[in-house]
Amino acid sequence: MTDFPHTQSAPGGSLEGIAEFDFDRAARRGYPEAVLCEGKTMEHLVAIARAVGERGSTNGHQPLGTILFTRASATQAEAVCRELPDAVHDPVARIIAWPGPVPEPSGGTVLVLCAGTADIPVAREALLTAQHLGRPAELVVDVGVAGLHRILARVDQIAAASAIVVVAGMDGALASVVAGLASAPVIGVPTSVGYGAALDGLAPLLSMLNACAPGVAVVNIDNGYGAGHLAAQIAAGG
Repeated sequence: MTDFPHTQSAPGGSLEGIAEFDFDRAARRGYPEAVLCEGKTMEHLVAIARAVGERGSTNGHQPLGTILFTRASATQAEAVCRELPDAVHDPVARIIAWPGPVPEPSGGTVLVLCAGTADIPVAREALLTAQHLGRPAELVVDVGVAGLHRILARVDQIAAASAIVVVAGMDGALASVVAGLASAPVIGVPTSVGYGAALDGLAPLLSMLNACAPGVAVVNIDNGYGAGHLAAQIAAGG
């Protein structure tokens, strides 16, 4: 039977009435817990950031790794960075990373392909997640299917990747196109970009789920963090 570490041994993990932060997740799974800022009150978010900072400065425990705060508004980011002065905030991706520096990369390359300029925030969320989880990662922007020559010009890059994240709104067709060119697994991220019948990302979600090219997995609408995390895990072995 696996002997799982328990968070009771990690000071600051229990915030009564607010959160039970899983400080041992990095030891158990290889990657630390992230903090979703969206929907949290400022009081709760500051308390969590303070607990993270206190635990990170406590000796005698497993290192936390890089803690990511996702979907952070500008006001939330300002408050978190006051508690964690060495954190780094990317306002486009709405990600805060603590500690800030990207770790030395290892494993295979994660390639993030972004269909259009409007998809960049979600694509950067995937990119930074993969980088902060320790993978070399590259972002290619504006290679949607309206101009197939743009993605065909990237065939060598696609062939060299260990995991590929495809971020697309509108019809979401880019995931199928890339999967037809790639030997690596493709992770589709439908975005809420598009006109009325795109239904805030539902249309590209269904399109990606119905991809006829094999080797396509799909995360939820606008879930760049989930895609970047999965890609980092896939590419861990090179």
